Amino acid sequence: MADGLRKGLTSYGDAGFSLFLRKAFIKAMGYSDDALNRPIVGITNTYSDYNPCHGNVPDIIEAVKRGVMLSGAMPFVFPTISIAESFAHPTSMYLRNLMAMDTEEMIRAQPMDSVVVIGGCDKTLPAQIMAAVSADLPTVVIPVGPMVVGHHKGEVLGACTDCRRLWAKYRAGEIDDNEIEAVNGRLAPSVGTCMVMGTASTMACVTEALGLSLPMSATIPAPHAERFRSAEASGRVAAQMAKSKGPKPSEILTPASFRNAQIVMQAIGGSTNGLIHLTAIANRTPYKIDLEAFDKLGREVPVLVDLKPSGEHYMEHFHHAGGVPKLMAQLGDLIDLDAKTITGQTLREVVAGAEEVPGQDAIRSKANPIKSEGAMAILHGNLAPRGAVIKQSAASPKLLQHTGKAVVFESVEDMTLRVDDPALEVTADDVLVLRNAGPKGAPGMPEAGYLPIPKKLARTGVKDMVRISDARMSGTAFGTIVLHITPEAAVGGPLALVKNGDMIRLDVAKRSIDLLVDEAELQKRRAALAPAMTPDWAKRGYAHLFNETILQADEGCDFDFMRAKGK
Repeated sequence: MADGLRKGLTSYGDAGFSLFLRKAFIKAMGYSDDALNRPIVGITNTYSDYNPCHGNVPDIIEAVKRGVMLSGAMPFVFPTISIAESFAHPTSMYLRNLMAMDTEEMIRAQPMDSVVVIGGCDKTLPAQIMAAVSADLPTVVIPVGPMVVGHHKGEVLGACTDCRRLWAKYRAGEIDDNEIEAVNGRLAPSVGTCMVMGTASTMACVTEALGLSLPMSATIPAPHAERFRSAEASGRVAAQMAKSKGPKPSEILTPASFRNAQIVMQAIGGSTNGLIHLTAIANRTPYKIDLEAFDKLGREVPVLVDLKPSGEHYMEHFHHAGGVPKLMAQLGDLIDLDAKTITGQTLREVVAGAEEVPGQDAIRSKANPIKSEGAMAILHGNLAPRGAVIKQSAASPKLLQHTGKAVVFESVEDMTLRVDDPALEVTADDVLVLRNAGPKGAPGMPEAGYLPIPKKLARTGVKDMVRISDARMSGTAFGTIVLHITPEAAVGGPLALVKNGDMIRLDVAKRSIDLLVDEAELQKRRAALAPAMTPDWAKRGYAHLFNETILQADEGCDFDFMRAKGK
């Protein structure tokens, strides 16, 4: 197989001319023959003025290039789509698969012997790993790293758990306009991803557990010098992989590595989004994420990392306590330590090198967990025949078994218009229901599952209610919230049948979520549903592709034609 600049020649009908032309034009950049005869390491550039999460990417790229060249290979930087969570309309999830396709095609189209993908903001690491799995070129993943913490009135702040907590206080009238404006300037004091266990941090930890990134890379704060030394080391590894032609993602991603990733996701108090992303990644391999097996792991794996929203600390505290290697050491025989990593080390070797930090309390032992069960539980019932998920580690214990009346919102827009209406008929014991907010219904499955507490209840001190939807929720959020109800309402799932006043029963211990309406009545309601039609937003372009081929949450919300053969 051709290497370096000779790889994947543009088709002009004459291979010799193709290489001649390629070299002639690239020499316009000032490269020497010595440089152009080296193995090539492609490096993705996901920097954007819209993406503060990736604000350190230019410096990471320089560090990676340094590592590549110190190891005798040639770095080539190339741009891809950049997705920033709070700047992506309608949602970042809507664009994840587009980024995956862009990244995969650029890896395939351009000559490189290995690739370094740099990402962090919620949907970018999953998109890049999905691409890497499908392209199956030796790949090093570099997370951009979490922000450092902020401070306000002597209190440590973290985006975005404290964004939500303090915004709820503002909605309840406990904080005035001046204070919320001051908080707004202090929540995100540096570039990088959210410094709590949101989706970005979850996926960075999952990536490290999968063996696709260097040890400690998940947790190093974005502005720290260590982040750039790790990037340089990543460049060295990528150069070695370019020379040795491996290992490829297909050699790293095994049933053992996927199981390790699920265990780590449960133990860190991970984001529910992480389950969708890991499912999408697995579906591009011969393997799959079994929801029942994931739930079983949740009963066996305790939450050991004391981080918001499930605990008290922030990512920099997790890092200084020893990071993912120390966590895996504490998990002990739950982790398959014979799993390989991109460095050639096994996890056994990584764990053997974990730092022992006297007095640290961010990573607990199994004998002293934050929660005795894992972060997430999978629910089934007549409301969710193919499953739903709840982040039980961030829920109110008293609401984990609850029966209440449904208060139904037809869409995100309907909820926005009515949730604070003083005339809304709602009590703290009711169940807030949001539908038509799934992959197709919204579109893009927005992080709207964190329905706000109706203002009239918030002002009486209500902090949590049972909330259910076919939407997603930010990993930074907290509350007794059932998500990813599958199938979604927009494709005729049972959520479409719920009416105001229906009784809904949640029982997390029994892993159930049920609509307490008899089957005959449900059949009558189902028969009255309007037939599905192509919505106006899906008539052309990427939107049409998305609407026609998007899978449900239990299958990772990938496009149906992107799964591995046989799936």
